[in-house]
Amino acid sequence: MDRVDSAQVEPVSVSNSRHTTPLPSPAQLRQRLPRSLALGKQIARQRDAIRAVLNGDDDRLLVIVGPCSLHDPDSALEYAQRLSQLASQVGDQLLLVMRTYFEKPRTTVGWKGLMYDPHLDGSSDMAAGLALSRRLMLSIAELGLPLATELLQPMATGYLDDLLGWAAIGARTSESQIHREMVSGLGLPVGFKNGTDGSLSIACDAMRSAAHPHQHFGLDDHGGPALIETRGNIDTHLVLRGGLGGANYQPAAVAEAKLALQRQGLAAKLIVDCSHANSGKNPLRQPVVLDSIIDQRLAGDRSLRGVMLESHLFDGCQPPSANLEYGVSITDACLGWAGTERALLRAAERLAPA
Repeated sequence: MDRVDSAQVEPVSVSNSRHTTPLPSPAQLRQRLPRSLALGKQIARQRDAIRAVLNGDDDRLLVIVGPCSLHDPDSALEYAQRLSQLASQVGDQLLLVMRTYFEKPRTTVGWKGLMYDPHLDGSSDMAAGLALSRRLMLSIAELGLPLATELLQPMATGYLDDLLGWAAIGARTSESQIHREMVSGLGLPVGFKNGTDGSLSIACDAMRSAAHPHQHFGLDDHGGPALIETRGNIDTHLVLRGGLGGANYQPAAVAEAKLALQRQGLAAKLIVDCSHANSGKNPLRQPVVLDSIIDQRLAGDRSLRGVMLESHLFDGCQPPSANLEYGVSITDACLGWAGTERALLRAAERLAPA
């Protein structure tokens, strides 16, 4: 190897616009907060159950429900306990999966989620956030509930993905090649949301891409740079969340979505997000959207395999502050527990055999 004259090497400058703080690797965090063998088997069964619903082998409706984001472990666990009890009541017609969202996409700035700022004070103690997020997921999973989240930062996925039954790729990231590559290596069902403008093509392209094997840059479980080789993920589907033009859960919009999937050779497996543009950003309208999905299923449309609901202990939302109201979202406004329970009991009753 040729010698390099040190006088010819440009000195490395230290940037004053960036500071780094070491974090534990995914392997280290999993070792500190391990998943038991029994819990691993439970999660594998739950993933299979979700696949069966999405593939049409199980006639139940998949319901991904829970807070827009988790910011308080106590209220999250109370919500999970209530949802676990409800799951036993409606389990013949509905497969309930709890939202455990620790990352929030931001158009500009704002609280990014428990994983990033667990103390809600801008201190960005991400090491504590990672540990708290995984610990909370373990506690909720041990209640018997399948867990769901939106995978926003690919580098964070390895800390939590072994605990998930289902995941979403959001409207802002469905177009990202990095997220499509990541999904192709996940062993769980993943929904791609339509674009924020309401377009379907980006999500359809994402589903096709994620179904194929990939070779890409990434990090291994020990945090080192690695060539990642994936097998492809066939358990992807389209999530309708509305767009700039309004809602897209109505029969005509569902028919359009099925046609778009058919044109790309994709199976018509649809989940409707009852929030966002589909509710007009009014969380109290989510049961109206859910009723429409039940109407369409009862009319014979079996492509509608699931729904999403943003729900917390109490209606509405509040800004982050030092004096937070218990059980109220600090991100998007949610439907309270009373309304959620009423809507899901009604859905189960309507879907029950005559």
